[in-house]
This record gives sequence, structure tokens and C-alpha cells, in this order.
Amino acid sequence: MSKLKTNYLGIELKNPLIVGASSLTSNIDTLKAIEKAGAGAVVFKSLFEEQIQLEELEMENELEEYNERHAEMVKLFPTLKHAGPADHLAKLKRAKEELSIPVIGSLNAMHPDTWAEYAIAISETGVDALELNFYTTPKDFEVEGKTIIQSQIEILKSVKENIKIPVSVKLSPFYTNPLDVIGKFDKIEVEGFVLFNRLFQPDIDIEKEELIQTIILSEPDANRLPLRFIGLLYGHIAADICAATGILNGTDAIKMILAGANAFQVVSTLYKNGIEHITKILAQIELWMSRKGYESIDDFKGKLSKKNLHDPFAYRRAQYVDILLRSNDILKSNSL
Repeated sequence: MSKLKTNYLGIELKNPLIVGASSLTSNIDTLKAIEKAGAGAVVFKSLFEEQIQLEELEMENELEEYNERHAEMVKLFPTLKHAGPADHLAKLKRAKEELSIPVIGSLNAMHPDTWAEYAIAISETGVDALELNFYTTPKDFEVEGKTIIQSQIEILKSVKENIKIPVSVKLSPFYTNPLDVIGKFDKIEVEGFVLFNRLFQPDIDIEKEELIQTIILSEPDANRLPLRFIGLLYGHIAADICAATGILNGTDAIKMILAGANAFQVVSTLYKNGIEHITKILAQIELWMSRKGYESIDDFKGKLSKKNLHDPFAYRRAQYVDILLRSNDILKSNSL
């Protein structure tokens, strides 16, 4: 599969398939299976500061619960499972030591001053790069969007100043102008962008009348949004681009590369089809390349980006008018 080689974040990958941060990438046995199936790299499960704080609170409660027991009852003391970041970092270090493919750390912190602190700790595990997960749920009506963006700029500058490994930023599409935000981050010399973050949204159980959390896996059309922005960005930023969300098979992956992605992340499709689906995706890409006569990923990367298209409106909303005008033709073709 030498023809599938690509570069992402300044790292040479044997292929562009990266398994994204999830529960799949937190277990060493699963990680080894992912490597064996042929993945080009993995993003280890995210370190969430919010989760660490909750775990530390639970640990304090357990300590207080047993604080009044007599010394001879010490054997009753529980084995504390809430180890904070230390346990996560130990697992990350082990993953890097035992895998031969690149391992990327992932971080979602809560406070501006802790992003750099955790980033340093993750970088010291020996990982090849760090992915910053920048999504936070807005909590305050009075905080303006520009304030959030400026805070993220300062966080990114701080992280870049404190670690030497490549840094990518995983963004949500919920900015007023994602292109402007990405342009600002690109000036800080971030090495890559992951488009886009798939967010867990709340649901309501109408029988129990309570808020619930459910995991909804990506659907095929979920990749249209990252496809558009990758096509718009290619050739206009210095950083690399990694596609994410709704990439379920080789066809989806090829589309992202044609739009301009250096690499792509998969998660949902592995939950649906198993780890062995990695091998199938890569085979689909290689078969298509052979059929088209492409010898490398670079041969067709960005070929259908806005930069390389004659139609300047191909990735813009103006194209929606054309769809409306041709709606009868579209309906007829779908009914055949």
C-alpha cells in the first residue's frame, strides 16, 4: 500500500486513515487490532478536564467516607479507580510504546490556564502530535462570539509556546464564519485542522420526562459539511486538513481527498462494521486509484477543491438556486 502514503502534521503516514478519538482508542488490545487492520495513525481517547474534576471529586468523597474508620479496618479501604489524569497519561504512554503507527494525543480542557498544563503532560508521554478539541457548550448569554474566539487564540498560542510536537485543532462548524476562525488559527502556525467535531446532543425521554444522553452514529450525508469547507480551504491555508464525520467507506474517503484533505478520521463506521472495516476502506481507495491511474494520494488531493475548479460558485450557496431550478429533473431521476 505504498501508494497510499500521505503527510499529515509533518508526519509521514503509511495511509490517510486515522482512527479518531473514542472509546475504541483507549484500550491497548483494541489499538493493536486497529494497527493490525492497517490504520495509518490513531488519536487516543480525549483527556477531558471536566471528567478529571468529577473523578477527583468522587475520590475526595471516597476518602472522606473512610476517614473515620479505625486503623485495623484499613483493609476495607476501597481501591480508588478515580486516578485523575495520571491513569490516562500512563495508558497513553503505553500506547505510544507498544504501537508502531503514530499516536496522537487529544485534549479538551475547561480553563485557559490548564490547556497548556495538560498539553505539556500529554506531550511528555512521547506522542507524535496533539489534537486540541476546542468545542465548549455556551453557558452565558452575555459572552460574545469574538470573546470566545480570542480566548481560543490565546490558548492556542500558549500551547504552541509550551510544547514542541505538532498541534492540530478539532473544530465544530458552529462559528459565524469558520473560514475566518481557521484563518486566524492558521496564522499562529497550527499544523492542522480536523473538520468537524461530532457533538453529542441531548434528547428527551417523554415517558420519564427527563433529559437523556444517547449516542447517535454518523449518517452518510453528515460528511457534506466538512466536504464543503475542506474544498474551500485547500490551497488557502498553510496547515494540513483532516476530514472527520460521516466517513463510512472508501468512497467517502476519496471524496474528502479530492476536496483537499491530507487524511481522514473514522469512528462511527468501526462501531457499525468492526475494526476489520479499516482494511476494506483502504482496499476500496487503492482499487479506485488503480482504476483511475493514480500512483499516489498527492496525484488527486485537492483536484476538486475550489482552488482547482473553473466554477467559482461550486462550493457556495449560490449553487442552491441551480438545484431548485432543476428540482423536477432531480425528482424524476430519484424515482427511476
